[in-house]
Amino acid sequence: MGVRPKMNVISLTEAAAARLQEIVSNAEKPPFGLRVGVRNGGCAGMSYTMEMADAPNPGDEIVEDKGVRVLVDPKAVLFLLGTQMDFQTSKLSSGFVFNNPNQTSACGCGESVAITPASLSEGERTGA
Repeated sequence: MGVRPKMNVISLTEAAAARLQEIVSNAEKPPFGLRVGVRNGGCAGMSYTMEMADAPNPGDEIVEDKGVRVLVDPKAVLFLLGTQMDFQTSKLSSGFVFNNPNQTSACGCGESVAITPASLSEGERTGA
């Protein structure tokens, strides 16, 4: 029985990685990475948060995917487990989209979601 590889909390599509690389390359001071999290609020209960981070916070889950560094807030790990981050452009808008298997519903405006936390033990998540 071998040790399973560690599962990344979040992954990026090529489009999301390319957009993040573009944002980082245009920054005056390159950030350490993009911090992703969730917060309570909105009509469906929760919303995703994103901010550039100069350094990791204690407990951040650091994911490196396609040349981009993403930090996941420790309070958001079970809500985001297995999520794929994408960047989509339409005729009227463009932005990051979270394809989250834990998301159970979303409001009509697309800004707020309902998320059920994943129920994996710490050992299963880290492959320990």
